[in-house]
Amino acid sequence: MSKSVIVTGASRGIGRATALLAARDGWEVCVNYRNHPEEADAIVRDIAQTGGKAIAVQADMADEKAILAMFARVDRELAPLGGLVNNAGFLGGESDIEAFDAAKMRALWDINVVAYFICAREAVKRMSTKNGGKGGAIVNVSSMSADSGGIGPRIHYATTNGARRTFTFGLAKQSGPKGIRVNGVMPGVIDTHFNDGFGNDERNAELGPKIPIGRVGVGSDVGETIAWLLSDRAGYVNGAVIPVNGGFF
Repeated sequence: MSKSVIVTGASRGIGRATALLAARDGWEVCVNYRNHPEEADAIVRDIAQTGGKAIAVQADMADEKAILAMFARVDRELAPLGGLVNNAGFLGGESDIEAFDAAKMRALWDINVVAYFICAREAVKRMSTKNGGKGGAIVNVSSMSADSGGIGPRIHYATTNGARRTFTFGLAKQSGPKGIRVNGVMPGVIDTHFNDGFGNDERNAELGPKIPIGRVGVGSDVGETIAWLLSDRAGYVNGAVIPVNGGFF
C-alpha cells in the first residue's frame, strides 16, 4: 500500500535531498515550501520523471491555517499519510544578547518550534493506530547547536534546536504506543542555502579541514539518515536523535 510523507522546507538543501530520497524509497511526497516555488516544482518534476508521485504545496510554517490547508491537500491528492519530516526553519539572523529582540525571538519560536508541534499534531491524528490509522514515522531536524549552544551570535537559533531535540524525546514516548516512531537528526556543518548571507563559503573553508572525515557535509548526507529513519529498516528505532556531523562536535 502506498504511503505519503510531508517534508517541510523541502525546496532546498536537506529538505530537497530528503524529498528526492523518500520518493526513491517509494513514498508519495508533499514538497512543502514558502518562498521558492520554482525549486519545489523542479523537485516534483524530477520525482515524476522517475515514476514517483509528488505535489508542491506552499505553506508558511508561521501560519497555522496554511499548515492545516497543506495537510488537507495531502489528504485529497496523495496516499494516506505515513510520514512527516519536520525540517522547515530559519536562522533568525545574528545578534549578541545585548541586542536581544523579544518579538523576533517569538517569531523564530513560532516557525522553529511551534510549527513542529502543529505538524506533529496533524500527522499523529492521521497516523495513530488508536485513531484508525496505519502508524508511521516522524523525523525532526534539529542541529548540533542544540548541544553546543551554537556560535555566540546564534544562541537564539541554538535554543530552538534544543527545544526540537527535547520535543523528539517526549513525542517518541507519547506516540510509540500509537504505532508512530519519532526520531531526530542533528546536522553539523552542512553546505546548504541556510547560511547564505552569513559567510557560508568562508565558514566551510575554515571548518572543513577540522572535520574528522575531511569535508563539509551536504544535504544528502542528512537526507539519507532521515530516509532510513522513515523506513521500516529502522522499525525498532524510536526516540533517537542522530548526529550527522562527520565527527565534528
